[in-house]
Amino acid sequence: MKPSRLIIKPTSDGSTTIYDTILDEHYHSIHGAVQESQHVFIKNGLAEIIARSKPNKTINILEVGFGTGLNCLLSHTYLKDKKYNVIYTGIEPNRVSNHLLEKLNYYNNKSDKNIFTKLHLTEWGAEEIINTHFHLIKHSCNIQLFNTVTKYDLVYFDAFGPRVEKELWKVTVFKKIHELMNYNGILVTYCAKGQVRRDLIDTGFKVERLEGPPGKREMLRAIKSY
Repeated sequence: MKPSRLIIKPTSDGSTTIYDTILDEHYHSIHGAVQESQHVFIKNGLAEIIARSKPNKTINILEVGFGTGLNCLLSHTYLKDKKYNVIYTGIEPNRVSNHLLEKLNYYNNKSDKNIFTKLHLTEWGAEEIINTHFHLIKHSCNIQLFNTVTKYDLVYFDAFGPRVEKELWKVTVFKKIHELMNYNGILVTYCAKGQVRRDLIDTGFKVERLEGPPGKREMLRAIKSY
């Protein structure tokens, strides 16, 4: 029997991730999958947007690299008791199989487990209601081919790193994302490479170096300043 290309691996915080044996790349940090997502995307992205937004505002989130749906689940959990409406758009050209998703352990209770299952059962290409205040749209395509009239307040840039997917870390991609964002919108990414930072600046973002999650010294937060 041919071994699977994708396998489940534990990370240091007890949560699991997926390892691509051909690309030699993990979907999340081996120092803690949930810790990384909480730090990069929730603490330094979503929480920042919420802090500057009025209650009942509709927040549009775009995730480049929907992957296992971890960032989406954590966003839903974070917003559970907050009075905001969210339309969450995830882009993922390489869907994760249900067989693998069932082996991940990103939830601590039955409620979050049900939400995680629901996120992955929604139809691709259609806006689906997860609950009254949280809608999800998943697109199975590359960001280069993604077209929409929606403007986003927050972008989770969670693609595989430049070593693996260098075509996603080009100025042309950052320019497209910049055009898709509202003024003062935020982009957050775990990647803090100097070239990525310079390309974001050249695109028109104001870029901050922030403390990274466990195992990484820095991360980047970019703000659309014009």
